[in-house]
Amino acid sequence: MKNTRRMRRMARAKKHRATLNLTSLMDVFTILVFFLLVNQSAVEVLEPPKEIKLPDSVVESKPRPTVTMLVSGEAVMVQGEVVASIAQVLASKDERIVPIIERLVQIRRSAIGVSTEAAARNDEIVILADKAIPFKVLQRLMSTSALSGYTKISLAVIQKATQQAPKS
Repeated sequence: MKNTRRMRRMARAKKHRATLNLTSLMDVFTILVFFLLVNQSAVEVLEPPKEIKLPDSVVESKPRPTVTMLVSGEAVMVQGEVVASIAQVLASKDERIVPIIERLVQIRRSAIGVSTEAAARNDEIVILADKAIPFKVLQRLMSTSALSGYTKISLAVIQKATQQAPKS
């Protein structure tokens, strides 16, 4: 068979097929995975227990890692540890509740790790309180927190959809 110019050109094209360089593609996917892993933990969602009903609100900012105080109908917990009952808070003659102050001081002293140390060294505290809790209890808890050095106090709420302006 005669070796034509077209056959020679097709033979050259078969020899020079493009290959896919997987090394650079693997690098891109590795960087993408690390980026997603790092940014996935940037959002903190505080899940209140089922016995606490938080009020609804339209919130624009995301929560930061802080010390949390949980107030149910029976007890007050700071970072998951029960420190006082609601009856003790109401019966207290003083504005400050000593067991809560002791727990907040203990949290500042015993901070281990980057995230817990950042939360403990920060002067912010988030109070997750049932919406049926009397305001007098919340007032005493907020003043106790302020006396302990936690001056930026936030109350946790359920985030509703943003309200849109009515159409005219």
